[in-house]
Amino acid sequence: MYEAFFEMTNTPFARNLPPSDLFMTAQMQDVLGRLTYAADHQLFAVLTAGSGCGKSTVLRAFTESLPQDEYVVIYLSDSKLTPRWFYKGILDQLGIESRFYRGDAKRQLQKEVEVLRMVQRKKVVVILDEAHLLEKETIEEFRFLLNYRFDSMSPVGLILVGQNELLDKLKLQRYAAVRQRIDLFCALTPLDRSDTEKYIQTHLKYAGGRNDIFTDRAFDSIYSSSCGILRIINRLCEKSLMYSAQQQKRLIDEHAIQYVQEHEMLGGSKE
Repeated sequence: MYEAFFEMTNTPFARNLPPSDLFMTAQMQDVLGRLTYAADHQLFAVLTAGSGCGKSTVLRAFTESLPQDEYVVIYLSDSKLTPRWFYKGILDQLGIESRFYRGDAKRQLQKEVEVLRMVQRKKVVVILDEAHLLEKETIEEFRFLLNYRFDSMSPVGLILVGQNELLDKLKLQRYAAVRQRIDLFCALTPLDRSDTEKYIQTHLKYAGGRNDIFTDRAFDSIYSSSCGILRIINRLCEKSLMYSAQQQKRLIDEHAIQYVQEHEMLGGSKE
């Protein structure tokens, strides 16, 4: 509804923006570079961020940036993942029926990775999302997967992605052996005021139509209400566009943002 009112050709704050149109802060670009390095050198990397702070955005940009003729990217997101289902999930995405026992499945994976590396000249990158929810047994399995050819090489690039508590978990003594194998740590933090405005303007540019819809005070209010968290910025902007279209107002000011926050945001900015 609001797209037509504001003469937009695309929906600005949807989750399916093309990676080429995503706004990337300097911090996001740095993380993207680190992940690309980890993929190229088949390293073990950890990416952490608070809820709604851009992990999915960076992962989308990262996977799109990897040439398909050089990489096989496997994405898993399962908080109840056991070691056996970890190997099964990877093998399933490689089109291979996994054997029942964990050790057999691991050897299957190592054999298939050898074929991909030596015959097809491709590198395997495994992204494991929601890793902060994984149990101890699964996390410890990573060191056995990465211990290959007497620890002289890693069979895959492994990227653990999770909320900030993942880092706290990995600092525990019980995970010392896993932590010592981590090659790169990456972290994302909320946007500052300047990047919040740039983020919104980038999305409005993608949508087409006018790019002067929000006043400066509206940007201030969005930043203050969202604390720079991307997911909340998206919701505030989308709901304020809907509200303003219903009110037949083509300019969104701080009063509109305040109304939306108080009446249409469940839990306000503290969700």
